[in-house]
Amino acid sequence: MAGGVLADEGALKRAHLYEHRITAYFIFACIVGSLGGSLFGYDLGVSGGVTSMDDFLIEFFPGIYKRKQNHMHETDYCKYDNQILTLFTSSLYFAGLISTFGASYVTRIYGRRGSILVGSVSFFLGGVVNAAAKNILMLILGRIFLGIGIGFGNQANL
Repeated sequence: MAGGVLADEGALKRAHLYEHRITAYFIFACIVGSLGGSLFGYDLGVSGGVTSMDDFLIEFFPGIYKRKQNHMHETDYCKYDNQILTLFTSSLYFAGLISTFGASYVTRIYGRRGSILVGSVSFFLGGVVNAAAKNILMLILGRIFLGIGIGFGNQANL
């Protein structure tokens, strides 16, 4: 056993209780649980693609667009150096992290159904705010709602 120095003797006596077959239900539960993590990966790909689109940059980050156009033959490493753009990208992940603490409370009190409902409503509001965004503040607020939805959804899956 790895780390056997800190092993609890009581845990070793209960090990036989956890020896079961791998069932279709178990595999399905693992797949559903992993879908929560795939939401973060999908968003990372989408937000990375969106932040490099010219139409998006012209609308919300004209300074970055000008810098990108002035240095066409260089790497993109420093062209996207902007704190607000970083806030736009990371707000979803930070909101997801923080919301899991509240989601655990909601799940404990109201069950998984309550947590799924809060996450669904938050995710819907985030989509609406992002679709109607006219400025960067609305985009960041929408991504915070999306992050809360993902945080609650992950809590309900686990």
